[in-house]
Amino acid sequence: QAQLVESGGGLVQPGGSLRLSCAASGRSFSRGFMGWFRQVPGKEREFVANINWNGGITGYADSVKGRFTISRDSAKNTAFLQMNSLKPEDTALYICVEGGYLSRGTYYPAYWGQGTQVTVSS
Repeated sequence: QAQLVESGGGLVQPGGSLRLSCAASGRSFSRGFMGWFRQVPGKEREFVANINWNGGITGYADSVKGRFTISRDSAKNTAFLQMNSLKPEDTALYICVEGGYLSRGTYYPAYWGQGTQVTVSS
């Protein structure tokens, strides 16, 4: 069974940085998209970023462009999200995703992790 385990969340001040990691196991993930969504209680899950198998294609939500960078190590089935210049509105549960497909510019992942909490506050 596929498993995605996130780490790296925490409390950070506005303007600070965090690096999230996602370790995938249970099957071969090397050829699928990987990505991140985030969720705030009471709101729908929001797409953050995704990356194809070799890192040649990346996508970002407008709200994080220029501040967040997604990367992956396909040999190790691991994805990363470098988050810089964090804002209070970035506070959310960050969820790693894998596989699935793209349709008309929207990413539909096949597998979801449990998430890691990121809180941006002074």
